[in-house]
Amino acid sequence: MIGLLLSVLIFNLIAFKFNKRLLPSQIVQIWTFTIAFQMLFDFIVEFKYHSYWYFSPGFDWVGLIPRTVLIPPVNMIFLNLYPFEKKVLNKILYVVFFVILILVYELITLLPQPWGYFHYGWWKIWDSAIVDPIILFCLLGFYKWIQWLDRKQEEVR
Repeated sequence: MIGLLLSVLIFNLIAFKFNKRLLPSQIVQIWTFTIAFQMLFDFIVEFKYHSYWYFSPGFDWVGLIPRTVLIPPVNMIFLNLYPFEKKVLNKILYVVFFVILILVYELITLLPQPWGYFHYGWWKIWDSAIVDPIILFCLLGFYKWIQWLDRKQEEVR
């Protein structure tokens, strides 16, 4: 639990202190999208197929902490640092680098308590290495969509 609470504090401080790109309305949308996407993914992969879990198998109230206040700021950090104006190679390298950071963090969360809080069922680190880039590209697609919606709304005004 110590590792989780420390991570929540650090990631949220970084996400909000260094936010230069995301508007308040976009932060709310990213936060909401992240929670909804994470819960949908976990309903299928965690609860139905028992691939991994936070703290203990099955539903656990403390498992809401990483889903609601840990992962959203990580997505904010990802979007704030994403090289939108750079070449495709830079974008790919950034995603690869970010996935490596996520995988290292995931390995740390596998430590015994009080530092760790994540456990594998049949899931392995290689599954995360495959799924994480897909999830990040979904996040990028959602962010581009809300930017497009913001532009459309400005045109109406």
